Amino acid sequence: MSTVPDEASFYRRQVVLPEIGAAGQARLKAARVLVIGAGGLGSPLLMYLAGAGVGTLGFADYDCVEPSNLHRQILHGVDRLDMPKVRSAALTLARINPHVRLVEHAVPVNAGNADALVAQYDIVADGCDNFATRDAVHAACRRAGIVLVSAAVQLADGILTTFKSHLGGSHPCFRCLYPEVPALAPSCSEIGVLGPAVGVMGALQAIEVIKEILGVEPSLSGTLAMYDAWSCDVTKVELPRRENCPCCGAAQEGKAGQPPVTGGNRTTSSVAVSGCDFST
Repeated sequence: MSTVPDEASFYRRQVVLPEIGAAGQARLKAARVLVIGAGGLGSPLLMYLAGAGVGTLGFADYDCVEPSNLHRQILHGVDRLDMPKVRSAALTLARINPHVRLVEHAVPVNAGNADALVAQYDIVADGCDNFATRDAVHAACRRAGIVLVSAAVQLADGILTTFKSHLGGSHPCFRCLYPEVPALAPSCSEIGVLGPAVGVMGALQAIEVIKEILGVEPSLSGTLAMYDAWSCDVTKVELPRRENCPCCGAAQEGKAGQPPVTGGNRTTSSVAVSGCDFST
């Protein structure tokens, strides 16, 4: 039976980075991160966060592993078919880094339990596959004053941003991007999804989570990054806070927990994003 390497051996190659160092590695170890979804995005996201030494990793998913998951959900394998995804994820992550504390949440995340889940963590990363869950998680993070790093993929296209609207100022919220509930998006089974594209977006999402833990700038708050796998193009556009936002706009000022709107008179987002972007 092999001996488990000490933690210093695990992180030697990243501790030498000036953005991390010993102090940054200590911040990673102290961090508590919740990942919503242990599927296509959650797989690389969780694996890289575990490898980086995030001290506590929680992950919420209510699904079981299916054959159609395996081309992109690399946490799982054929020997895990029908196993709950959170259990499969825990088995894989424990093999990657036994020094990380793993917390399984085998529950469907919704408006009824999102607050209680989010309250146990310092930062949340969203990789789920439906608008209602994303909206509930964002609202819970906003109420708790917690940063949310959000990514989504469909076909071979991905988007990524960070939400810090609890800070007020020019920071937009999830509903600045989606002021109205989008029409029901077609699923992966209907239109397909490119496995490596999901992997790229999950890896980028892990970097943004690590940046937020370490305080490395620039943050993606107020910026939407869009990735086209077929052309290998990454486009970044401004995502401003909307004065007429149904969640954080001027009409909401004075209500409990609402920070003031600042930063100009912009009332519309500079980017339109399809409602068909919630597959993982």
